[in-house]
Amino acid sequence: MRIAIRSIVTLAAGLALSGAAAAQNLSIATGGTGGVYYPLGGGIAAALSKYVPGMQATAEVTGGSVDNLKLIGTGKPYIGLTMADATLDAYRGEDKFKGNKVPLRTLMVLYPNRMHVVSVEGRGINKMSDLKGKRVSTGSPGSATEVMGFRVIEAAGLDKDKDLKRERLGVAESVNAIKDGKIDAFFWVGGLPTAAVTDLANTPGTKLKMIDHAETVGPMNKKYGNLYVEDAIPKATYKGMDADNKQATVMNILVAHEKMDEKTAYNIVKTIFDKRDDLIAVHKEAANFKLENQKASASPIPFHPGAVKYFAEKGIKLN
Repeated sequence: MRIAIRSIVTLAAGLALSGAAAAQNLSIATGGTGGVYYPLGGGIAAALSKYVPGMQATAEVTGGSVDNLKLIGTGKPYIGLTMADATLDAYRGEDKFKGNKVPLRTLMVLYPNRMHVVSVEGRGINKMSDLKGKRVSTGSPGSATEVMGFRVIEAAGLDKDKDLKRERLGVAESVNAIKDGKIDAFFWVGGLPTAAVTDLANTPGTKLKMIDHAETVGPMNKKYGNLYVEDAIPKATYKGMDADNKQATVMNILVAHEKMDEKTAYNIVKTIFDKRDDLIAVHKEAANFKLENQKASASPIPFHPGAVKYFAEKGIKLN
């Protein structure tokens, strides 16, 4: 499936570069190849290119949510998959976006993003406090994994700079580093299952250790607003899990620049819902693309008028 997605994305990119007549080019900012954003973004790009007349959409590999939001901020034709917490920072011009507000609108609420705090047996890590003094990757620099990871670490009573020997790796690089003994644990926030974590769990001679951290949700919400929920990664998700992993979850949303025209925004949302079965075939997290999840309270960013129009046709009022 991954090969098929890449082929479609490459074909779409080729058409865009060749200057197809009257084509409306759209880039979908996703994440690293080991996560969920990239295959889903590729599926969305294929659906939009096939079913929206005149549109040529391509999926781009990026560092993740923070990079995606900055790309939208350039004003170029981008939409981005992103986490609600990083998006709120961008909208307000805070943290990694200090002094650089991004004028965003929500197209739709996507699926829940689960924080994974991952180690393997033999590294002496069984709880959050065991991370002290360890070599830990907190996510790539352009990712919302880093944003949320720092918040989880803080809420667990640790200092990200003083207590950890910190690396900044994407999920695929983190898995390779833990296999090679270069790090002891890593943070990753993504959908279920994440391909790179599955790869680690299935590595011969390796037993996965998923670290519980649901207790960090209360302190995070108190400081940053009600963005997080206590959740669990079921033990059947990855080989070697002994129990459900009690963790923190945040919602993923699809966002665009506020100046995107209403018709384009409407067509994007309509196509994603009309072709949801196609997207589920790409990655099962698309099964969480549900009309009942589209609520003003589910995203910290106002919905785009084109999205409001589509959801109103489905009986959902967003304002």
